[in-house]
Amino acid sequence: MKNPSQHFDSLIPAKHFDIGVLPRRSPSDEQFIEPDDPAILAVTDFRREHPATVDDDRQIDDALADMVRLGVRALLVVRDQRVVGLITSYDIQGERPLQFLQSSTYTQHRDIRVEHIMTPWDGLLTVEWEHLQNARARDLLDVLEEAGVTHLLVVDSAEKNQAPIVRALVSKARLVRQLRSLRRAG
Repeated sequence: MKNPSQHFDSLIPAKHFDIGVLPRRSPSDEQFIEPDDPAILAVTDFRREHPATVDDDRQIDDALADMVRLGVRALLVVRDQRVVGLITSYDIQGERPLQFLQSSTYTQHRDIRVEHIMTPWDGLLTVEWEHLQNARARDLLDVLEEAGVTHLLVVDSAEKNQAPIVRALVSKARLVRQLRSLRRAG
């Protein structure tokens, strides 16, 4: 029987490196899809990929820096392991921070927290995981455009009297890239 360590040149202690970072998501990692392909191919499924999250009390510029670092345009907002909302780069870079300052007692941009400008849970649109199973990519794009939203949560609420499980996230920008990239390549 071979020694398992023979498969590696050497093991390196982690302290040899300053820090470790997670890989960035890349648009090139996305698969190209046809409009008639299953919509499921266009979602970020949290059973296969860890969701990008932010605490609700995080400063908005820090949340935006997290988005840049992770290569995403939206973060699920969490409090005590519960999803309480969604914040996008559009929220942070748009009018919401200024509107918040004008309507609150806060005066400094640096004091604005994610919870102040996020879209709260009860303001989010969702689609059932079960319904997504039979939808096509074009259907998903139509829903996003008709609703006028950039992101859509996919929930699995199969268990009666239980909180729905946030199963996936749909990004309109990602979906358009996947469809547009295919057209360019073809």
